[in-house]
Amino acid sequence: MRKYLVFTLLTNATVLLSAQTTNNSTQHSMNLFDLIKQGGWAMWPLGLCSLVMLYLIIHCWRQTQAKYFVQETSLSQINHFFEIKDFSEMNTFIPRTNILNRAVLAIVTKINSPHATVTREVAETVFCEALEGEENQISQWIHYLNVIATVSPMIGLLGTVSGMIGAFQTISSGGMGRPELLAGDIGEALITTATGLVIGIPSMIAFFILRNRLNNQMLITAKTGDSLIDILFSNPLEIEPIHDA
Repeated sequence: MRKYLVFTLLTNATVLLSAQTTNNSTQHSMNLFDLIKQGGWAMWPLGLCSLVMLYLIIHCWRQTQAKYFVQETSLSQINHFFEIKDFSEMNTFIPRTNILNRAVLAIVTKINSPHATVTREVAETVFCEALEGEENQISQWIHYLNVIATVSPMIGLLGTVSGMIGAFQTISSGGMGRPELLAGDIGEALITTATGLVIGIPSMIAFFILRNRLNNQMLITAKTGDSLIDILFSNPLEIEPIHDA
């Protein structure tokens, strides 16, 4: 009797250890590709959203660097031309490599236009319109991050609904007593939700960070432009149009 009990205990322990080892090996063998495969169809649009998010973050971070707004070398040249009131060669010597230069050259183009009398108010209006155009070109890319942050969780939620519909269909077809049949549908529901949040949360954070970077750089550019306009209209207070001979 004792031998039979010992044999039974050893047999049960062996079976339990074997099942635990098999379970652990199955868990460890689950890689990223398996998770994506289990997520179902929703992982394809979510993967596209993640690639777009990475591109937008890199692109907008580069576009909001300080060198694309104000450059010290060009600033000294603009100061020199504005002090001597020489606008005929500014389009040649001032490069259009940053936002401040392009906005200032818009004022110069207005000054050099035929039959134009440019006052301070006109120069400020031209400068502000140029800055608004430059800001819109950059901000439209930043706002796409907000779109990704909004759409990604919704796609994940749609994948969750799809997975739950599949789970209910499995239950209705007789899988109530077999939980392993529900694992795929429940896995699809949970993985798509988590993936949508993993994409949406960084996108929202990046959106606010990049928007603040753009606002700060535009504020610095606007203040610098006001200083240049002060130099431009220091003496005389009105600039007559310049015509080539």
